[in-house]
Amino acid sequence: MPRFAHFVPQGVIPAILLPFKADFSIDAEAFRRHALDVGGVEGVTALTLNAHSTEVSSCSFDEQRRVLDLALDAVGDRLPIVNGIYADGTFEAQCIARMATQAGASSLLVFPPNVFRGGQRPEMAVEHFRRIAEVSDLPLVLFQYPLASGQGYPLATLLKIMQAVPSVRAIKDGCASPEQHEQHIRTLQSLPRPVHVLSTHSAWLFSSLVMGCNGLLSGSGSVIADLQARLYRAIQANDLVAARELNTRIRATSTVFYADPRTDMHNRMKEALVLLGKLECAAVRAPLVKLPADEIQRIRQALVSAGLLQADGVARRAA
Repeated sequence: MPRFAHFVPQGVIPAILLPFKADFSIDAEAFRRHALDVGGVEGVTALTLNAHSTEVSSCSFDEQRRVLDLALDAVGDRLPIVNGIYADGTFEAQCIARMATQAGASSLLVFPPNVFRGGQRPEMAVEHFRRIAEVSDLPLVLFQYPLASGQGYPLATLLKIMQAVPSVRAIKDGCASPEQHEQHIRTLQSLPRPVHVLSTHSAWLFSSLVMGCNGLLSGSGSVIADLQARLYRAIQANDLVAARELNTRIRATSTVFYADPRTDMHNRMKEALVLLGKLECAAVRAPLVKLPADEIQRIRQALVSAGLLQADGVARRAA
């Protein structure tokens, strides 16, 4: 049973990281501390895991269950947990959905199957979501990829999914197109049963939120959840002066975190947490590898520019 039975995904939802030990095993205590740290930020409405940020593609089914259990034990009585459904096949997606629902997750983030990179028909996408909804009554968050990837859903397909599967309550919008993103906001949030658009456009978060998103779901929240929450509040209050100031600080990190290759984005965030004294080990599982020293130095400078780290390497208090 969900611990937050009436949860609807909206607001500020960081996707947290998964710390590993030097031998690449899950560091349970470090993960617990990380979940408590991010989950304790004022304005955070839920946490996401078993997604890109927790290197889900390198985690077995049993490890995904353990990650969910650890998070539920740490913060599950205080915050809803959004569990990722990352699977190439729909039947495997059902297994993960069933597991997460029974364990106590409050929502499911549904990744598009990798097979869609070769193209898709609308009925394929509808069937994928329909079958997941068959085994779980949790609210679903649809992960929207860029259309050019083949894994993104055209607006007409999105509307067919939402008509066929009423439990789709939000989308994590990573369409990478401002025009398409605004169309999603205007169309989906105006439906008779609104579907919240959660921005994951961390490289242009300010612009995205000004368009009217009802929240954000971002891996960089594992490092800058406080800045994201304050930016979201400022824009909701129409305080663009404060929002612009916060955006300047956020951009100092986003330009480094989301540099090419973007595959390293969460690798960089782990190094940032080490620099901030919040994580002891930045180990990542292969095929990811340790970042070079010059890139870690760029991350250090970004944290200084964002006002999160002093020049002498001492983390600043939230301000």
